[in-house]
Amino acid sequence: MQTTNHILMIRPVDFKFNEQTAGNNKFQVASTGTDVQTQALKEFDAFVALLRKNDVDVTVVDDTLQPETPDSIFPNNWVSFHDDGSVYLYPMFSENRRLERRKEILDGLKDRFEVNHISDLSFYEHQHAFLEGTGSMVLDRTNKIAYACLSVRTDEEVLNNFCMLTGYEPVAFQAVDATNFPIYHTNVMMCIGDRFAVICLDSIRDPEEKLNVTISLKSTGKEIIEISLEQMNKFAGNMLQVNNAEGESLLVMSEQAYLSLSAEQVAALEQYSRIIDAPLYTIEQNGGGSARCMLAEIHLPEK
Repeated sequence: MQTTNHILMIRPVDFKFNEQTAGNNKFQVASTGTDVQTQALKEFDAFVALLRKNDVDVTVVDDTLQPETPDSIFPNNWVSFHDDGSVYLYPMFSENRRLERRKEILDGLKDRFEVNHISDLSFYEHQHAFLEGTGSMVLDRTNKIAYACLSVRTDEEVLNNFCMLTGYEPVAFQAVDATNFPIYHTNVMMCIGDRFAVICLDSIRDPEEKLNVTISLKSTGKEIIEISLEQMNKFAGNMLQVNNAEGESLLVMSEQAYLSLSAEQVAALEQYSRIIDAPLYTIEQNGGGSARCMLAEIHLPEK
C-alpha cells in the first residue's frame, strides 16, 4: 500500500544549520539573529499537533543532546520501514548525520510493530557511497519503483543494491536547479501519491531521462502534476500522502509549499487528498528540508 497512518518523528533538542551538509544542499540558508532551536521546536510541536488533530498516528521520539545531531529532525534519511516487516538503514553523507541511527528507536517500535529483518546498508560509508533513504529515493510502494535523482548523496550502486534486496525497479536520472546545481535529494523535486505524482520535470534536463520518468509515471496510472523550479525551491515537491485513522487520504506539506501552488494545482491535488499544511519556515531555511523530510512512514505490520 502506498500510504500509511503511522509516522515516526524526532523532536529536536539542538536543531541548527548543519555546516557538514550545506555544501551540497542549496536549500539551506543560515538564519541570523534568531533562536533557531526554540523556533524550530515550536514549528515541530505545532506540526505534530496538526497531524494528530487530523487523526494521523504519530510516534514522537525525543532527540538527545549527545551525540550532536543537528539534522535529527529528518529521520526519513537514515531509516525506512516496509510492509513485509523489514527495516533498512542507510549510508549517510555527513558524519554527524550517521549518529542519527539509534538502535533504541527501532527497539521502541517493536512494542507495537512487527520487525522481521533489519538490513544495514551503512557499510557503504566506508566506500564513500551514500543513499539517504526516502530522501534519495521516492518510492512507488504499490508498483515497487524507486525514483532517484543521482547526486553526491545518492549513489547508483547503492540504489541498485537496495532495489535488488527489495524487488524494486530503479528509475535513476539527473536533476538540477535553475543554476544547474545538482539537486541533493529526490524528495524535494517529486512526490508519489497513490494515483498522482507531483514533479518538477524542468529539473530533469536530459530529454531521454525526462521521457523515461514520464513514461514510468504514466504507465502506473499516475496523473502528473507539474511544479516549476521556483515552486520546487519553496518545497512544493516535498509533500507526503498519508491516511488517517478513518482511512481519509491527506496530503501533508508546509505552508510555504502550499502558498506557492496555483489554484489549478491545488484543485488537481484535492481530487485525491485533503491538503493539510504547517508553517515550517525556520526548519526549511536552516535545514534545507521540509514536511516530507520530517516524516518517516511506518509501514510495518501492527502486532
